[in-house]
Amino acid sequence: MNYHLFQAVNGAAGRNDLVDDLFEWSAVWLIYVLAATAAIPVLAHLRHRRAALARVVASLGLAFAVGQAVAALSTEVRPFQTHPVHQLIPHAAGASLPSDHATAAFAVAFAVGAFLSRRCGVALSLIATVIGFARVWTGVHYPGDILVGALIAAAAVATVGVVGRAYDRRTSRRLDTTV
Repeated sequence: MNYHLFQAVNGAAGRNDLVDDLFEWSAVWLIYVLAATAAIPVLAHLRHRRAALARVVASLGLAFAVGQAVAALSTEVRPFQTHPVHQLIPHAAGASLPSDHATAAFAVAFAVGAFLSRRCGVALSLIATVIGFARVWTGVHYPGDILVGALIAAAAVATVGVVGRAYDRRTSRRLDTTV
């Protein structure tokens, strides 16, 4: 199924230069647009919501660490290593699962949405989805690689959220007993 979905998306590549150029740019550069967009709520809350900012950073760090562990255990190689594909951007051979771009993009999007701004998180999630789709269109990832990256990101944000709330409750109880 993963390969069939890949074929459906990547099979459309190579037919229209303008569309290919758009997805090539998105696969490589849109993550920087996502980072710049995420900086807006981060900078807006820099002074008065440091705990939330720390949770955004922790979510990204945890997602990256888990993604690296999954990649080390995975035997899934990139589509262009085993199948004829329309590879539109250069990429080194190696582990395909999970997509680092998707993991980072969704981790930032979900964390900003959970801890800083739900509206900005939705916008960032749409951008992350385009990045993931573009990585499949250009032939460097399977759809499952993108999905696993998004799931790792969601799990990291959820974990940081649960740990953060537990920390907040514990700190609140401590403050209540000292007052």
